[in-house]
Amino acid sequence: MAIYLTKESKVLVQGMTGGEGMKHTRRMLAAGTDVVGGVNPRKAGQSVDFDDRAVPVFGSVREGIEATGADVSVVFVPPAFAKAAVVEAADAGIGLAVVITEGIPVHDSVAFTTYAKSKGTRIVGPNCPGLITPGQANAGIIPADITKPGRIGLVSKSGTLTYQLMYELRDIGFSTCVGIGGDPVVGTTHIDCLAAFQDDPDTELIVLIGEIGGDAEERAAAYVRDHVTKPVIGYIAGFTAPEGKTMGHAGAIVSGSSGTARAKKEALEAAGVQVGDTPTETARLVLARLEASRSGT
Repeated sequence: MAIYLTKESKVLVQGMTGGEGMKHTRRMLAAGTDVVGGVNPRKAGQSVDFDDRAVPVFGSVREGIEATGADVSVVFVPPAFAKAAVVEAADAGIGLAVVITEGIPVHDSVAFTTYAKSKGTRIVGPNCPGLITPGQANAGIIPADITKPGRIGLVSKSGTLTYQLMYELRDIGFSTCVGIGGDPVVGTTHIDCLAAFQDDPDTELIVLIGEIGGDAEERAAAYVRDHVTKPVIGYIAGFTAPEGKTMGHAGAIVSGSSGTARAKKEALEAAGVQVGDTPTETARLVLARLEASRSGT
């Protein structure tokens, strides 16, 4: 089992013929992802050779879905064209659109996430590394060779910290890892993933990675308290960030006492979530919690 992405997923890549699209399509294929096509109106009817596989290029997402039955799109297009790409995918009926593009204007993100939701399309991102179900499929830019299948579910604002926790816990393995992105507006939230992992019978423990800025982690803490029965281990990036400075992601800014790492940690701990002070300590907490639950203590 997994959430959002499985070996049955059929993936289209919008922007596959560009430099980043080509590079990461090759990596997705190497991870076992069923990439069934790319989308580029100017190269429709062509195909791209990736080692031992030729991937067709379609003129639109709708054409790709009709020809292949695709249900996932990964978006590798420049920021100026991202809104149109997502709207096209939603209009075509895609179930999941993974928006890797960074630097998208916030008003565009508000528009396309709202529109996609009205069409029944889930957005992961924007400005995210995507998601991976190890051993089954990889949609985005997450390295596929740093972990293995297992029973930990991971949801993270940070791409880099996603990779680090995957590596730190590589001997245990993951059901699905979701990088939701760190922009002020994202299509899939911590709460969405917490709910999905709670319902996934093969996810035993959930790791939640947040960072300074906004109140997403406080809202996630309230959701954990009221709805999640599985153990949750957390980490919050940004304890040393200076007040009033944007750090890394567009949404990672502290204003006064709002959005601080300490406030987020306190909210999570009040909901019963153990929170590590470093990624490595967080991994240790995960291992200790799994050992305790499996020994019945």
